Amino acid sequence: MSTFRTLLLTTLAMLAFAGNSLLCRMALNTTTIDAGSFTLIRLLSGALMLGFIVGRRGGLAIAPAKLSGRWAAAIALFIYAICFAVAYVSLPAATGALLLFGAVQVTMIGYGLWRGERLSGMQTLGVVAALAGLVGLLLPGVSTPPLGGAVLMLGAGVAWGIYSLLGQGVINPIETTGGNFLRAVPLALLLSLTFRSELVWDGAGALYALASGAIASGLGYALWYQALPGLKSAQAATVQLSVPILAAIGATIWLQEPITLRLGLAAVAVLGGIALVIGSSPPSPPPLGRSDSASL
Repeated sequence: MSTFRTLLLTTLAMLAFAGNSLLCRMALNTTTIDAGSFTLIRLLSGALMLGFIVGRRGGLAIAPAKLSGRWAAAIALFIYAICFAVAYVSLPAATGALLLFGAVQVTMIGYGLWRGERLSGMQTLGVVAALAGLVGLLLPGVSTPPLGGAVLMLGAGVAWGIYSLLGQGVINPIETTGGNFLRAVPLALLLSLTFRSELVWDGAGALYALASGAIASGLGYALWYQALPGLKSAQAATVQLSVPILAAIGATIWLQEPITLRLGLAAVAVLGGIALVIGSSPPSPPPLGRSDSASL
């Protein structure tokens, strides 16, 4: 794979992943769609897009029967998706992306430590800095994000970290991811039916959800898996540090959300700390991107 093609695919994938935060925030902040409906549409459209991609490879229009996956991963995916959506009812896009990314990485690093992996001095410093950044972001103050939304987004990050760990070592990541999306759809449908009296459908909100599922999730994951063969493991992990930054830039441009001093300092601590963990030796737990889950 040429360097230019790898760079292009990686850039498009990172923009797609950052777009998920922006699309969700726009849907739940500027339209009347509810979080459950947004999640249902996102998961269904993501499954259809991935099924379409798999089908095109086999000469079919769409191939849902070829999608694999497993229920444990689908449950983790669903928990991530619904917590992600509900959190963005109150959280700014940039803050949510940083909390999500930090929680994912801390979950995976913590799993590695539980498995007996050891961190170097620089890696330990990085973990402490990342945790301090997350704690500092949540300390009481004028610019403190809503606690409920923050807790939900941290929960979404933990769920996505678990999803990533469950997917390590899969052979066909696109088929597996599509199958997990497909399995998560009935869970989202069941939740929507349970709270059907609170469902609110909105045309613009549904379009945002479709874009989030089909483009930012389904197509984004497919682009990322195409880029991965051209990236080393450390590169694949490091490049994902750009996702919260891209989300913050997009939120400033399209949502007019300010980047506060607290958020800026927290971003430096969290992203800088994770960069230390990724870049120092011995290596950290397997980074996002080497499993059936792609990124945020």
